[in-house]
Amino acid sequence: MHGRGMGFMVDGNLQGLNILIVEDNIHFRTLLTTILKHGGVSEIREVDNGDDALEVLQGFNADLAIVDWKMEGMDGLECVRRIRRDTPLEAEWRKIPVLMVSSKAGGTLPAMARDAGVNDLLPKPISPRTLIGALIEVLERPTAFIDSSAYVGPDRRRIQQDFGGMEKRTESLSV
Repeated sequence: MHGRGMGFMVDGNLQGLNILIVEDNIHFRTLLTTILKHGGVSEIREVDNGDDALEVLQGFNADLAIVDWKMEGMDGLECVRRIRRDTPLEAEWRKIPVLMVSSKAGGTLPAMARDAGVNDLLPKPISPRTLIGALIEVLERPTAFIDSSAYVGPDRRRIQQDFGGMEKRTESLSV
């Protein structure tokens, strides 16, 4: 977890969290902010584009980002890719959980979002229960963070299974 560790959420109370909202629609941004404030979120920063999000993250101790998919200029997928890949390795915020919201959450978007490094994709319109539930799920059950030449972001595997063979990602082969 980026700032405070895992002990801040009790019974869905989000007190102590810092959240960045990246959404170009002022009405939806206001809805997200209202839901999060009622959930007890301590500090919320709002921006309406990906470039500003990258700038804010350099000085804001965000625990999570909520990013819209479709925005003018840099879209949400590119914003997440840049958070994950173009951030210095020592910057903790490159690993922050990211929830993506979209009115078109079907088709190829879920796979594209996972490949960009998104933790979860939420369809619009969104209910308070759905948003808070997704936030708690991502923060209280974090997945491993993968940092390789091919992918940077949360582990994309949805089901963890026992594998009987040699794990090639962690063990070297003798030749």
